[in-house]
Amino acid sequence: MNWLKSTLASVAGTQEPIYGPEAIQSVARQTEETPYTELTRDDLRWRAHQYTNVETQVFYIMGDDGTLAMAQVIYSNIAGLHTTAQFTSKIFNLNGDAPHNWHSDPLTNFMFDESMHSFGADNLAVQLSEDGDTYTIKSAVNEDSLVNLTFKRSSPGFMVGKNGTSYFGTDPENPWGSMSHAFWPRCAVEGTITTKEKTYDLKGRGLFIHALQGMKPHHAAARWNFVNFQTPTYSAVMMEYTTPPSYGSTKVNVGGIVKDGEIVYAGINNTATHTEASQDQESDWPEPKSIKWVWEGKTTDGQGVHAELNGALGNRLDRIDVMAEVPGFVKAIAGSVAGTRPYIFQYCPQEKLSLKIKVGDSEVTEQGTMFSEATFIS
Repeated sequence: MNWLKSTLASVAGTQEPIYGPEAIQSVARQTEETPYTELTRDDLRWRAHQYTNVETQVFYIMGDDGTLAMAQVIYSNIAGLHTTAQFTSKIFNLNGDAPHNWHSDPLTNFMFDESMHSFGADNLAVQLSEDGDTYTIKSAVNEDSLVNLTFKRSSPGFMVGKNGTSYFGTDPENPWGSMSHAFWPRCAVEGTITTKEKTYDLKGRGLFIHALQGMKPHHAAARWNFVNFQTPTYSAVMMEYTTPPSYGSTKVNVGGIVKDGEIVYAGINNTATHTEASQDQESDWPEPKSIKWVWEGKTTDGQGVHAELNGALGNRLDRIDVMAEVPGFVKAIAGSVAGTRPYIFQYCPQEKLSLKIKVGDSEVTEQGTMFSEATFIS
């Protein structure tokens, strides 16, 4: 009957029972044999599952001129009954003296190409090149955010383990949910976003993530920590989530460090620690003020890798009350579960932080640009 409870929960928003930590098969298990897998073109296919899930492709941009922006396609299915798609773009105001240029628009007539590598809708095309190395994003969905970008990967992409996926369910052979991430941590970005006020030249560096939450998002994760750090030589990424108590409050952390043409390290032995926090009055969550990020592992030829990024987050860029701002379909997925209070805190410290990285006996410290999110759900 467990599958029935879970299906009911996915439709009605009921709280899940306590299954315990053994009901999540973390991607960490896969890394015992395969620390990470380099992405091929086929790994970047849209899954478009016919059950409750949210699938997304996110493009984070750090312009050479200091502009910070992102663009995202969100495709979701509610209980196999209803599919929706959304395109979101955001140009951050780093000065804090005016609102961000943020738009989230529902898409019409959305579809995938035959091979499931590219996504289209009225006034939108997100296409993966034949060689699997470049995405183009073109959107005229919102006249205040005309997007024309190319993302060309500068290093191999990766997913942790064999397939980047953790599975949820009491029967490992028949999981009822999943969570997966695939990364292009270091990309060369060209192109523009044009608003009613100006055209932003976004030539710079980027991070691309393809993620799939194959279940109700608040059932999979209660907390998230995410960092994207770009230096002249290195790109560091980390994505950590903590499951709700129903899955034993289990932490799953995937991340890696790359440089042009090379994965230095990718794996699960990473930590994100809120070293300083203060209670945010509006959300009633402990908002981080400083975070320490640590990556620990080995290169493919067996050299030890230890990297740290540590420091004050500065003034937050944004605090997003998810239930107030997200499109209706996400609210429908989240339902009205007691104790679900999702807020996302976003940061880009203007006091530049530095990545310390030691590979074997050589140690390097490099200043860079950081974008980070701390998410509290339940």
